[in-house]
Amino acid sequence: MFGSFAKNLFGSSNDRAVKAMQPLVQQINAREADLTELGDDALRKMLADIRQKIIDGASKDAFLVNVFALVREAAKRTLGQRHFDVQLMGGIALHRGQIAEMKTGEGKTLVATLAVVLNALDGRGVHVVTVNDYLAQRDAEWMGRVYEFLGLSVGCIIAGLDDEARRAAYGCDVTYGTNNEFGFDY
Repeated sequence: MFGSFAKNLFGSSNDRAVKAMQPLVQQINAREADLTELGDDALRKMLADIRQKIIDGASKDAFLVNVFALVREAAKRTLGQRHFDVQLMGGIALHRGQIAEMKTGEGKTLVATLAVVLNALDGRGVHVVTVNDYLAQRDAEWMGRVYEFLGLSVGCIIAGLDDEARRAAYGCDVTYGTNNEFGFDY
């Protein structure tokens, strides 16, 4: 009974997590109008400057708002898709290493671009795991337009690649592949 009372009073842990993300979402939204006015090269330069600061030791978390806003703008320009607030929250959760549950068609592939870009900026590469070679290739090409627009390189690991092609894909900022391929290569 006390648990039910506390939940009604304070909300569930999920409610509290969502509420805690709202200020970040509002900050990202506040950046949108400014970024819309900038040219493509200016957006790329902004991300390159942030990347250098992260490589030099700055915290990725310090740039979450600006990077997410840049990714949103890049997606609008390259894909014609704009991250909704709930997708921004999903990206925040992914960046924090939390689980973000979404149904089919709610934009998981687009959500991932937010956390992927932020975490690729340190130069160590990000692996995006998909369930089959078709999705790995599709998503690398589809979302690759966002990454490449921002100056990041994209690779894809699928069955049948030779060692040289695998090395090249792993050398990219973002590498798509299946758990089988990543596991085998490891």
